[in-house]
Amino acid sequence: MTARLDQSRAPRAVAHGAGRRTLRLALVLLPCACSVGQGDGYVRSELLRVRECYEGRFDLDPNFFAANPFKDTLTIRIQRGEQDVQVSDGLTLLVNDVPGIRRERLGVPLPLGLPVGVAPLGFPLPDAPSPPAASLSLYLNNSCRSQNSLLMAYEGEVTFTNLFSGDLNEENSVDRLTEGTLWARVIDPREALPATPGQPGPAFVFPEERASYIDAGFNFVFHRGTPAQPFP
Repeated sequence: MTARLDQSRAPRAVAHGAGRRTLRLALVLLPCACSVGQGDGYVRSELLRVRECYEGRFDLDPNFFAANPFKDTLTIRIQRGEQDVQVSDGLTLLVNDVPGIRRERLGVPLPLGLPVGVAPLGFPLPDAPSPPAASLSLYLNNSCRSQNSLLMAYEGEVTFTNLFSGDLNEENSVDRLTEGTLWARVIDPREALPATPGQPGPAFVFPEERASYIDAGFNFVFHRGTPAQPFP
C-alpha cells in the first residue's frame, strides 16, 4: 500500500532515511557548497511516484537557485528553501563539459542519464565510454522524512539557452546567466529489474510503470558571495 503525503504538503514532496546506500550513490551529484543566484523556475509532474511516500501531482514551487562550478562541470541546485539538502525538497543537475556546451550546443537538446560509476545496488556498472551531458536527481527529504525518496533520471533531455561560464569572477552579466528547460523520466534505483540475458546495454532495466515524468525550467543569475547552506 502506498503511503501518501499530508495534503497540505503534497505539492512539496522528497525523502531520505531507509535505503541510505542508494542515496549515497547520488551524492556524486552534490558538491560541497554553492553560491546563490537570483531567478525563477519550476519542477512539475502530473504523476510523481515516490516509493512508500507519495503518488500524485507534484509542484516543487522552488524559490532557491544555486550553482557550483568544478573544473569543466557545473552543479545546478533548484530547491524550495535554503536549508540543507538532507531536510529539503529539490533537484540537482550535474552538467558535464560546460565549455563545450557553451561553444557549440546552446539551444540543442542534450541527453540526460545516470552518471558514470553509478548503478542500482546489486548490478554491475554499465559500459560508459563517456559521461552523459548531464545527470539529474530529485530529492524529497522534507516531505518524505522517514523514507528514501531519491529519484534519478535514466532518460531525458536538457536544453540550455544560456549557461554560466563557471568563472567565479565572471563580470559579464550574460555569462553569469543560466537558463533552460528539461524533461526526464525519474525512478527510485531500487526499482531496477534484471535485463533480458544477451540484451545489449546495461544489465538492468527500469519498469516504466514505476517511473515518473517530470519537466522543469530555470532562469537565474550567478552571484558570488557567502556560500549557501552546504551539501551534506
